[in-house]
Parts: sequence; C-alpha cells; structure tokens
Amino acid sequence: MDSPRFKREFVLYGLAFLLAVTLRLIRLAAFPLTDPEAAAALQALDVVRGLREGIGPHSLYVLLTGAFFFAFDSTNFFARLAPVLTGSLLVFAPMLFQHRLKPRTSLILAFFLALDPGLLALSRQAGSAIFAVTFLLFAWGFWERGHMKWAGISAALALLGGPAFWPGLLGLGLTWAILQAMNYRSVDSDRPSDLRGFGLAFLAALVLFGTFFFLVPAGLGGIFDGLTGYLRNWTVSSNVPSSHLYLSLLFYQPLTVLFALVGIIRGWMVGSRRVTRLSIWLLVAILLAVFYPGRQVHDLVWALIPLSALAALELSRHLDVRAGEQTEVLGVTALTVIILIFAWLDLASLAWSPAVPGQANLRLVLFVAAILLLAVSLLLVSVGWSIRSARFGAVWGVSIVLTLFTLSAGMGAGHIRVEHSAELWDAGPYPAHADLLAATVDQLSQWGTGSDTDLPVTVLNLKSPALMWALHRHEVTVVGALDASTSPAILITPLQGEPALAAAYRGQDFTWNQVPTWQGGFDAWLQWLVTRNMPQSIDTILVWGRADLFLDSTP
Repeated sequence: MDSPRFKREFVLYGLAFLLAVTLRLIRLAAFPLTDPEAAAALQALDVVRGLREGIGPHSLYVLLTGAFFFAFDSTNFFARLAPVLTGSLLVFAPMLFQHRLKPRTSLILAFFLALDPGLLALSRQAGSAIFAVTFLLFAWGFWERGHMKWAGISAALALLGGPAFWPGLLGLGLTWAILQAMNYRSVDSDRPSDLRGFGLAFLAALVLFGTFFFLVPAGLGGIFDGLTGYLRNWTVSSNVPSSHLYLSLLFYQPLTVLFALVGIIRGWMVGSRRVTRLSIWLLVAILLAVFYPGRQVHDLVWALIPLSALAALELSRHLDVRAGEQTEVLGVTALTVIILIFAWLDLASLAWSPAVPGQANLRLVLFVAAILLLAVSLLLVSVGWSIRSARFGAVWGVSIVLTLFTLSAGMGAGHIRVEHSAELWDAGPYPAHADLLAATVDQLSQWGTGSDTDLPVTVLNLKSPALMWALHRHEVTVVGALDASTSPAILITPLQGEPALAAAYRGQDFTWNQVPTWQGGFDAWLQWLVTRNMPQSIDTILVWGRADLFLDSTP
C-alpha cells in the first residue's frame, strides 16, 4: 500500500473517532443517573471527599471520574465523561488488526464500532463495561503487533475496568482452546515475544493506575471486587429472559447481524480461516451471555466485536465497483432504498395509527408485496444488466437503510432523543423525577436557610443510589425508623410514608423508578420498535417539608 492511501486512512479513522465522540457527547447530561450509574459515581465522589474505603469493582472508572470531579464539578456530565472518551477510542482498535482483517475491512469496522447502538449505550453509562472492552482489545492488538510494553499497560487498564474483563478473557480463552482442538494454528504464533517487558509494564501500570499514582491505594482492591462480583452472579438468577438478548441483536444490530450471517455462511463454505475464528468467538460470546445466570443485556457486549468484524469482512467484498457499472449500481441502490423505506413506513403505520378491522392484514400484505417487488426487480436487473450490478446495488441499498435504522436505534439506546425511551440496553430503572426532586429540595433549603444546600435531608426506608446522587450536595442521613423526638426539616419516604407526618409536614409525591414491563405479543413489540413506548411499572416516593419552611406558614 502506498503512502497517500495511508494518509487517507488516517483521516478516515479520524472521522470515525469524531463521529463516535460526537454521538457520545450529545445530551450527555440530559437524563439523571440510574442506580448502577449512581453507585459508581458516588464511589468516585467518596474518593474526592477522602472516603476511600471500599472503592468498588470499577476501579478505573472511579479513579478517572474522581479526577474529573476534583478538577471540575460533580455533575452528570463529568460522571459519564470517562466512558465517553474510552468508548470513542475503541474505533482505533481495528488499526492494530489490519494484518488480519486488511486495511479496508478494518476501516469499515471502525465505523461499525462508532455507530453500534450497544457500544454507544455503554459509552454513555457511568461505570459500564466499555473500559474492559476497549483496553482488552488494545492489549490483544498491541500483543499481535509485538508492542509488548503497550500490551502490558492496556492489559492492566482492562483488568481495572471492572467485572466485564473476566467474561471477555474467558471468551477469548475458550475460543483459543476450540481453535487449538480444530488444529487452527496462527501463522505467527511462534513469533518471539518480550514477555518480560509485558510483565513489567503490566505490573507498573497496575500499581500506578490502580492506586492513581499512590494517592488511592484502595483502588487495587477493585480487581478482586470485580472478580468476586462476576463469580457471584453465576449463583444468582436474573430477571432478564434470554430472549431479550436475541431480540436486542435483532432490533439494535440488524445491519451487522445480516452481513455477519451472510459472511459466516460464505466463509464456512469456502473454508475461510478468518471467518471461522471470528464466528467461533461470536458463538462463544453469545453462549456465555445467554447462559450466565445473572445475565443482563449488556453482557452481549463481547459478542458485538466479532459480529461487527464479520459484517465488515462481508461488506468490504461489495465495494469494488467498476467504472462502467457505477450508473447501474446507483440506480439499483436508489430503487432498493425507495422500496425498503416504503416497506418500513407501511409496517410502522401499524403502530402509528389505531387498529382498523382488516387494515392490519392489508398492510402486512403490502409489506410482503414490497419485499417481493424488490426481489423481482433485482432478478430483472440481473438478467437485463448484470448480476454484479444487482448484487452491489442491493447491498448498498440495504446498507444505507439499515445504517439509518442503526443510527436511530443508537440514538434511542444512548438516550440522545429529547424524550426518555424504554431501551433494552438501559443500565437500570429510570429515576424519572430525579431532577425535579432535587430542585424541590434545593428550594426548600433556600426558603429555610437562604442556601440551596445547607438544609440536611433525612431519607426513611429507601435504598437508592440514584436518590443519593440527586441529593449529593446536601447532607443526607438514611434511617430505618423515625425518632419521635426529632422533626427533620426535609424527609423523604416511600409512598405510604408516615401518617403522623401529615399534621406537621407538607408532602409532594414524585415518580421515581420507571421499569418497562417488556410484555406483550407482536403488536406490543412493533409499537415499541417504532415509537419506543412500552408499558411501565412505576415507583413513587414522597418529599416532606416541615410546615415552618413554607412562606405562608404561621408562627
């Protein structure tokens, strides 16, 4: 490959990074932190405040975010900034595997990683798996390239990245074992490695970054917390059915799923070693997520990497259009896009408009007819012009439509849209009125003391990290029972509350955790696919303000 092409590739990787970081920064602080996010953010805040006991399993996130809190402010934006930057860096990982995937495929993979809805969602969540994913891939890539010191540093950062490091390492180890059993030996497996340099760099980075340059020695304990947390979830049952993992792949990654399936079939038929390795890794990653007793949808993250790589391999085969074919290919592409958009609008109208007797069947018939029309049109193009023009035009048209769908799904999964939507990739229940509750408490404090944060808050019988984060600028006391001899100025209770409070307090209810029910048949899931609306179960809490805090109170 010549020098100019390298320069163009670097610019395109820069565009992929710019796309990734832009999508991850848009409306980053628009929605409050969920319980899992808030738990990690509160640990970072404790580091800043000097409370360093029990740093938690997400050592790298806690230490980096603690630095942001110390240098700037403890806001939702800075609580999510470290995952954003780490997730954006992931687009450079394919550069380290160009010797295996080829430059064009690696570049396509970089854009897939930038746009993938699952990776986008994790990159916008505090304390997510994105640290382990990014740095373990960098460690593997540097190892492949022979940069052992950088591989050691990246491996240490991956180990500090949280519990997601262990299923990733386990998946790669099982894949390697299966390939060894199949006598799939890497051509450069005998390349000499500087294991001493790797080990020294690993230990040095682990100690320096794990203790944040010896400022937070407790950070190293997060390694054991991550391992024990992952092992503990092998003994508990999840409330997430395995079907949600399959539906997630179908509804969020249709582009990569389609091309990966085609690539797997073709690769196994021709005996492609690259496809064989990646498809086995994909299968292992999916099975580890599905059969994990404590599974969550975000456990699928390790399957997204080989899935995207397989799709990039297949898509890269459909880019070599000859000069004389361009007009024909563009015509077929436009036809494919128009028909597919019509088919989608026809199917989506079932969710947009009220059900009318007989209309649903008619729209389904129109949807099937549109797909058949596309198939017949491609067949006619193959006969009249060329099979290549039909194939390239169909692939380009499908890619354009599914890329738009993927971008839309990513905006939902990452909560970039103005309205909060129900998403399978959510980190936890959504605290709907967290900002409103915090503003109300600030106003009560202003009335009582003249300052937004001086008045202490008492929380009764509630365990919610999201609530503690929303009130983290106040002095908060959590109690299991209310002392009859005390009368806290501000009290937060469950919906039932305390009957005796009504006389001396004024209360206001707030919608707290919203949890999608994820129930229903085809109609409910189609409604969600189009509108992102799903029936929700709701928890309500009460904020009580002592009567003398209000402006109209009488002495």
